[in-house]
Amino acid sequence: MTTTRAEKRQTVRSPVQWAALAYGAVFLLVGAAGFIPGITTGYDTMAFAGHHSEAMLLGIFQVSVLHNIVHLLYGVVGVALARTGTAARHFLLWGGVVYLGLWIYGLVIDKNSMANFVPLNTANDWLHLGLGVTMIALSFLPRRTHEELPHRGHDQRGRP
Repeated sequence: MTTTRAEKRQTVRSPVQWAALAYGAVFLLVGAAGFIPGITTGYDTMAFAGHHSEAMLLGIFQVSVLHNIVHLLYGVVGVALARTGTAARHFLLWGGVVYLGLWIYGLVIDKNSMANFVPLNTANDWLHLGLGVTMIALSFLPRRTHEELPHRGHDQRGRP
């Protein structure tokens, strides 16, 4: 049985699609882990939202029910948008912009105020900076697979 070009395109992912899929999968895992006692310390103190939640993912990152739901939604969107190179690029680029915005937000708010509704702590702030920078950087990975790229000396259809 031979594989057509259209079938190959559906099964082979571009680098930017792999990156979006990986980030989406990690967001799903992190969102789910936030609801697992033991992985999340202080689980019994978890609030829906706000800085009063004392639950800590891996004992480091302050989380709430809202925070975990946002991670799960980000994961679903990342996995769904990894289907095409352009959509994957947009997920990484705009998702990274949102995370840089969260980083700045976390730096300027009073962590003990109602403005800290997510909630955020210093560890979250640094993680958001890392996520923002890496997601934006990875959004510039190639959107086409190796099979879709024209070979040297050949036109777009692969002819010499």
